[in-house]
Amino acid sequence: MTKAEREELLIDMRSLHASRRKAIRRRLGEFRRVKPSEYFYELVYCLLTPQTSAENAGRVVDKLRELSFHELPVDPEPILRSRSTYIRFHRTKSNHLVKLKEEFPIVLGSITPDISPFELREWLVKNVKGLGYKEATHFLRNVGRNGGLAILDRHILRNLKRLGAIRSLPKTLSRKKYLSIEQQFMRFAERSGIPLDELDLLFWSMETGVIRK
Repeated sequence: MTKAEREELLIDMRSLHASRRKAIRRRLGEFRRVKPSEYFYELVYCLLTPQTSAENAGRVVDKLRELSFHELPVDPEPILRSRSTYIRFHRTKSNHLVKLKEEFPIVLGSITPDISPFELREWLVKNVKGLGYKEATHFLRNVGRNGGLAILDRHILRNLKRLGAIRSLPKTLSRKKYLSIEQQFMRFAERSGIPLDELDLLFWSMETGVIRK
């Protein structure tokens, strides 16, 4: 794709952002209003989403809520394995959910206003089994605490490459690679004149047609 074609894409993207800005900002406002009492299931959702549809992850969360998984001795694996709510790597992820439930008071205690989003993400990645940089940032965004950090999901990476912000799609995302691409995303957001948090939801809506979490 030529530089001129990318500039045209950027113009189109700014126009699309202008038309969806109100809805995007409303969604971000909803994230900021999420109460700490909801943090457990937001983390559950983010542990379930890797290589699994957001719809199925959402259905599993709804089912676990109904069963009061956060306080009762519920085995989540049959739900994750069920055809109607199938989650890839269901055995491993079930183990992660059980471990999260055991350790959640410590996790919740770490989410304080006096720690920066970057430091909080580092803590979450090191201390919550199954949570990588993408999932930790996703959780922080969903509770209004990501502070401009980037969720480098496939849809984000594809759009960054298409718009010339990165040269190629990474085969894997080590910590070093994640932070490097995140910096490139931040620079692109600054050039585009669209805040990174809003760009994330805009890219999602371009891919799916909806402004989802």
